[in-house]
Amino acid sequence: MGVLDTFTVLAEPNRREILEVLREDEASVGQLVDHLGLSQPAVSKHLRILRESGMVSVRPQGQQRMYGLETAPLEELDEWLEPYRRRWSRALDRLDTHLSVTRRPDVGIEGDQP
Repeated sequence: MGVLDTFTVLAEPNRREILEVLREDEASVGQLVDHLGLSQPAVSKHLRILRESGMVSVRPQGQQRMYGLETAPLEELDEWLEPYRRRWSRALDRLDTHLSVTRRPDVGIEGDQP
């Protein structure tokens, strides 16, 4: 799955919420229904999309199916975002340096003079 597909999957707020729940531990459909307040068919649809995207795995446990987080697609997204984080970090460092150099010592944080 490509990064753009990952963005498409993550664009839906309920799918992001499912991933947040699964970040802590595995969960059954019933547990996710209770947490999200959605119908069982709606949660199952989101889980199918997350499973097809590779973000969620499923394993049987007795009569239940337990869903767990798979991080590989999110790691791919993280790698794709890294150059942008570095760019913003450098820009913020330059801004901090500029503000440190140009800040007048006689002006307080609020812009008031002592």
